[in-house]
Amino acid sequence: MTSLVRPLLATLAGYLVGSVLTADVVSSIARRRSGEAVDLRATGSGNPGAANVMANLGTGWGVAVLFGDILKGGAGAQAGRLLAGNTGAYLAATAAVAGHCFPVWSRFRGGKGVATSAGTTLVCFPAYIPVDVGLVALSWVASRHAGKATAVASSCFVLAACAWYRFRLPNAWGTKPTAGLPLYAAATSATIGYKFLAAPRHAGNRPK
Repeated sequence: MTSLVRPLLATLAGYLVGSVLTADVVSSIARRRSGEAVDLRATGSGNPGAANVMANLGTGWGVAVLFGDILKGGAGAQAGRLLAGNTGAYLAATAAVAGHCFPVWSRFRGGKGVATSAGTTLVCFPAYIPVDVGLVALSWVASRHAGKATAVASSCFVLAACAWYRFRLPNAWGTKPTAGLPLYAAATSATIGYKFLAAPRHAGNRPK
């Protein structure tokens, strides 16, 4: 039983960290400063993410949300790693993305999880970060479509995770490439893909 407690705690910790939506926190601060309330779920793309915040509250607020989501992804994964090692990191990272996309506190109406997922790679797959950044940039320039760019990046992410696990490639300061790595990559990519597919048509070209 004890062997199950730590992974379960890691999963819970990841979900709780991920479920705190930076966009909601930032919009609340912006409202107190300006006196004007902005409901991100009823404004613009309807997505509580960095791009929608940037479009409706300003670039500075949007950048704050972007980095906040990245940091919480990394924090969630690292919390899981401290609680249950490599397995805990992969479980917590997956749960952090799920928490961001489906936060219980907001009736499961969260963001798309791209920035939060990027944050988890800082702990779980840092060796892939340069490749990921390059792929996202190239696919975005080629398609000008956030959904397509994310689909390309996610597919390559899963394939790379499988290769790192299969050949036991070095992973910088990150976790050991166990079977948890491709499972985490597949689960987070599937979650993000679902959010993009489920998004309203008018929001399809919005990043994050």
